[in-house]
Amino acid sequence: MSPTHTPTGLVPILATPFDDTGALDLPSLRSLVEFQLAAGADGLAVFGMASEGFALTTAERRTVLFEVRSVAGPHVPLIAGVNGTGTAVAVEQARLAADGGADQLMVLPPFLVKPNPRQVIDFYAAVAGATDASVMVQDAPGVTGVTIDAAAIAVLATVPGITSVKVEAPPTPVKMAAVAAAARPGFAVLGGLNAAALCEEYDNGSVGTMPACEFTDLLRPVLDDLAAGRQQAARAAFTRLLPLIHLGMRPGQAWAVHKEVLRRRGVIASAAVRLPAQELDPLTARALDAVLADLEPVPPAGLLPSARRGGLR
Repeated sequence: MSPTHTPTGLVPILATPFDDTGALDLPSLRSLVEFQLAAGADGLAVFGMASEGFALTTAERRTVLFEVRSVAGPHVPLIAGVNGTGTAVAVEQARLAADGGADQLMVLPPFLVKPNPRQVIDFYAAVAGATDASVMVQDAPGVTGVTIDAAAIAVLATVPGITSVKVEAPPTPVKMAAVAAAARPGFAVLGGLNAAALCEEYDNGSVGTMPACEFTDLLRPVLDDLAAGRQQAARAAFTRLLPLIHLGMRPGQAWAVHKEVLRRRGVIASAAVRLPAQELDPLTARALDAVLADLEPVPPAGLLPSARRGGLR
């Protein structure tokens, strides 16, 4: 993928597998990448919200990038999250990611010290100018407390190297429609928030979605139906997934939900998380049991042999 392109379609955010001691589990990471490719992902993303990127060291980021690129090969679009809370740190992360094989950088604005509108533009220009990788603006005010309105995103779309935005400002379909109307032609608008409003987002200008990674094979047919104009089929299949999607957004425990589903499906070996992520509490575990029981009739299309043995139980 050249720096002028941006990935579209289904681009899951990879979880970062740990073993029961909390160390990186590289065999599980490789299995996870293989699962995503078999399930029909159009690209892969690391160090996003669902990746526990906040809990990874610089050395671990290098390792994760190397392993994911090695398994995915040179032609699968690879996006790396950048969440430095100052320009210098963000530029350092951007260069590490680009050197490690990332095609695009998904960049949060600085948020510990809230930037003014001019500083937001200057920050993104500095990160975009630091590497040859293209930049995706991650518009996630629920996490950062930083609001980037549609007019500001339209200005950012004129900065060389900035090719897309991931909209996570609810209601996302409304924000997407505003951005699509304001930004230059060809500027890509993608959705996040675990694909919770996927169908409506596609109705309002979205060209892709970046959810968590435990249900990629189940979401793939939804996007295929949307692309083919089969709206009713897409909405019916999507509606069945909504309980799992919503559970995967539970504050504090979202990471544990993603990993527990992957563990049960045989994709990764452990559902361990790192602080400050929380392990599943009994109430959430029971809710997950019920959600997966309801999804059991869904065929596990595209699963690896090891995952197919696990099913959804």
